[in-house]
Amino acid sequence: MSEKQQPQDPSAYSDKGIKVTKSITIDRPIEDLYAFWHDLTNLPSVMDYVKSIQVTGDTSHWTLQLPGGIKTEFNTEVYNEVPNEVIAWRSLEGSELQNAGSVRFKPAPGSRGTEVQLTVEFVPPAGAIGQAVIKLFGEVPAQYVGQGLREFKQKMEAGEIATTEGQPSGREIEQKEEATT
Repeated sequence: MSEKQQPQDPSAYSDKGIKVTKSITIDRPIEDLYAFWHDLTNLPSVMDYVKSIQVTGDTSHWTLQLPGGIKTEFNTEVYNEVPNEVIAWRSLEGSELQNAGSVRFKPAPGSRGTEVQLTVEFVPPAGAIGQAVIKLFGEVPAQYVGQGLREFKQKMEAGEIATTEGQPSGREIEQKEEATT
C-alpha cells in the first residue's frame, strides 16, 4: 500500500462528519445476508446512489451518484471482518469522500430471522461534492440509509425490489378520464 493509500482512522469521522445507524430485521439466515454484503459488488443493486463497486485485492473502488448529478469516487478497505457477524470498511487516505462504515448481523429474537445494523459515517469535503453529500446524508441521513436497508430486505426476502415504475398514478388516470369526457 502506498503512503497515499493508507487507511483513515475510522474514529476520526465521529466528531467531524455525519453518522447514521439504522437496523432492520430480515427473514433470512445470517449466512445468506452476510454472503450478500461480503460481495461488495452486490451493493449497487440495493442502494440507488451507489453506481458501482470494483474490488481489486484488498481494496475496492466506489462510484457514487449524488444529488445534482454530482459523481464522486473513492477507495476503501475492509479493516474488520468476522464471518457472519460484522464487515467494517474505511476510505483510504487521499479519497475525496472520507468515510467509514460497518454492517453487523445477529439473530433476531424469537428465531424471526436476522437483525442487520448498518452504520455509515462521512466527512463531507468542500465544494460541490461536499454540498451534495450534505444534501444526501446531512439533511435526511436516516432516510437514505433506511431506504437502502428496506431495499436489501426486499431483495433478500422476495428476490426483487418492489417498484411502482410503469404503474399509473391516480393523477394520470384522472387526467385520462377528463380527456375522454
